[in-house]
Amino acid sequence: MSHLFRILPALGFALALVLGWELYCALSGVSTLVLPAPSGVVGALVRERDEILRHAVSTVGVAATGFSLSVTFAFATSVALHFLPWLRRGAMPLLVASQTVPLVALAPLMILWFGFGLLPKVLLVILVTFFPILVSLLSGYRAAPRAFVDLMTSMGAGRGRIFRQVNLPAARASFFAGLRISATYAIVATIFAEYAGARQGIGIYILTAKNNFRADHVLAGVVVSAVLTLTLLGLLWLVDALTARRFRERRHAQD
Repeated sequence: MSHLFRILPALGFALALVLGWELYCALSGVSTLVLPAPSGVVGALVRERDEILRHAVSTVGVAATGFSLSVTFAFATSVALHFLPWLRRGAMPLLVASQTVPLVALAPLMILWFGFGLLPKVLLVILVTFFPILVSLLSGYRAAPRAFVDLMTSMGAGRGRIFRQVNLPAARASFFAGLRISATYAIVATIFAEYAGARQGIGIYILTAKNNFRADHVLAGVVVSAVLTLTLLGLLWLVDALTARRFRERRHAQD
């Protein structure tokens, strides 16, 4: 119930925005080619549901594959950088510099280098979502209580055991924060890659609708993109809540 009360203001604001949009379109006489009403966007979603579903499945497949690989690579890299300070000092400036390259430049480069298959789109998702996860993990490792590290060291524990029992648990909260940040980029990066070159996907659907001057279809694609992102965030929130409960139960059992 408390979660419902927290989201009520956001729901109320969104509803007021949609109602105002609908009233403006009805009273101003603006052309549907320029600004379709929300009811027109809903109508497009209903009429195009099969086509949109086909494109959405392709987008979800690319985003899920890229995001999963990004999490795996980010975790492996974070462990290496944590245990090898010299590698961290050399690699971090390059990783930071990689984030300055705009998506609009990366997407066509990926297509030029790797063709029109699955690989360039997955690589783009990895490049966009990798850095926030990596940084959140490294920050979490450093946030481990120094007293716990010193205690484990005095008991003769090695670096590997200290990492598993102190650093890794300390990074749980920041890890999920990094996941939520990266999740907001995963769908967007996939759509950018589809713009640059793909046969299907929400990006292709939006691009085709734009070329046909169908603003209602463009906005329908935008709505689907937002729903996919919110669904991914919701799944991450659920996993976070479930693992937090198990983490607390395990800590209580150890105590």
